Amino acid sequence: MSREREFDYVIVGAGSAGCALAYRLGEDRDVRVLVLEAGGWDSSPWIHIPLGWGKILTERRVDWQYFASPEPSVGGRAVECARGKVVGGSSSTNAMAFVRGHPADFDRWAAGGSHGWGSADVLPYFKRLERWGRGANAWRGGDGPVSVQYCRYDDPLNDAFMAAAREAGHPIMDDYNANGADGFGRLQVTIAGGKRMSAARAYLRPAVAGGNVDVRVNAHATRIVFDGKTGRAVEYMQGGTAQRAVAAREVIVAGGVINSPQLLMLSGIGDPSRLAEHRIAVKAALPGVGRNLQDHVSVILTYRRREQSPFLRNMRADRIAMSLANAYAFGRGFASDIPGGVVGFLKSDAQLACPDMQLILTNASLPAWPWFPGFRKPFADGFACRTVMLHPRSRGEVRLASADPLAAPRIDQHFLCDPHDWKVVRTTIRRVREIVRQPSLARFAERESLPGAEVESDDALDAFIRKTAITVHHPAGTCRMGSADDPLAVTDDEGRVRGVQGLRVVDASLMPDLTSGNINAPVIMIAEKIADRIRGRPALESLSW
Repeated sequence: MSREREFDYVIVGAGSAGCALAYRLGEDRDVRVLVLEAGGWDSSPWIHIPLGWGKILTERRVDWQYFASPEPSVGGRAVECARGKVVGGSSSTNAMAFVRGHPADFDRWAAGGSHGWGSADVLPYFKRLERWGRGANAWRGGDGPVSVQYCRYDDPLNDAFMAAAREAGHPIMDDYNANGADGFGRLQVTIAGGKRMSAARAYLRPAVAGGNVDVRVNAHATRIVFDGKTGRAVEYMQGGTAQRAVAAREVIVAGGVINSPQLLMLSGIGDPSRLAEHRIAVKAALPGVGRNLQDHVSVILTYRRREQSPFLRNMRADRIAMSLANAYAFGRGFASDIPGGVVGFLKSDAQLACPDMQLILTNASLPAWPWFPGFRKPFADGFACRTVMLHPRSRGEVRLASADPLAAPRIDQHFLCDPHDWKVVRTTIRRVREIVRQPSLARFAERESLPGAEVESDDALDAFIRKTAITVHHPAGTCRMGSADDPLAVTDDEGRVRGVQGLRVVDASLMPDLTSGNINAPVIMIAEKIADRIRGRPALESLSW
């Protein structure tokens, strides 16, 4: 095994959290930071062209290729669990939606024992990370690394859907990331200059340019090495060779909700009975490692469209070829945004503290492909609405399938294992139908393709849900932070792993539970906030959300 020179910090994972950590820790010019990434550089044009997102997801080009275990609640299907295996992590493969969550999410974290994570504590870090396209104000940041703008996709369906939502009795928000209201608004996305604003673009490349942050790609972390109870190094495989990176100050695990608990367990941190199954010696007995897995479950309703859509028109082979080239070279045109633009956050019960349902309009047919007259027929023109259950009560688990660090872990999602979750998913479907029936959408919606208007009863909807429910790729909670008296808390409120020293976890696995929406923005916020603690800096002054 080759031994590298010593670094101050070794970060495992160049995803959203790892990139942000590298940037902030690297601001101290007297430190050396090493980032280990199991995937390669984000060199594919499909990553940077916003419209390329669909191709990245469906073909799983830079992905860990994970699947959840088959379960009866989803008809025995092995639901895919796509996770970015590339510099930038899932911020290089996601749909670029920027959603902070609701203030009540963070107040719930604080009330549950995660001190310093209330809404007033996290708002200044949300502001610090973002460069909001409309400029800074009381709620939004104006000069942060992550550029955020309204989705600019041009389709009259967007305005019609918003009008229909209003007709159905829902409020309209100018900025859903501002004051935590519920209702419908224009989708906000991490796009700048017509190209994806991934964490690699926003944070990692500037950090590397500073000269004191190094990145090793295709470097698969296999074990954390301890000196007694102190994390001192990370062993990893690169090019078929076992190597070791030494950390003088800390090892920071930022591998994500699936890989972070796996690495901890491989290193002897976890439930002793589970570790014994693989003959792994216990370094710290923490039964919560891998447990508390939760994810946003989604069911998609599709509709045939009466008028020809901009999406169908622009997907003609000659046009889309030119659009992709224009977007990649100049950041302009049809392919420089995603075919959407409207998102809603709703409550299934008015007494709830925050929304528990999300609706996302997709102004495109599913599936779709390039077409050309006389050579390939076009796809059926339509649009879709993705329903998302934001606060599931079901909980899953990540477990070791093998002591081999290169083997995929076992992912038991346990989707829809709580009756409450079924009720909420059915409600989201019915809310979509209420909106689509409104007069403003009469000229757009010809009929419901899936599941079809005849699927109305609870039993019929449940059969559709069981057959089609998927993840929205927002897993969280497998190394959750919490108070010392929480038996399943893996870390304290600064990400420090209990029972050892010199080791932190900083990614979505820290979340006690899910936020009300897409989680990339909260993950970056977590990294920004903990970076200050690692550097010994005082927390930013609290702000009223």
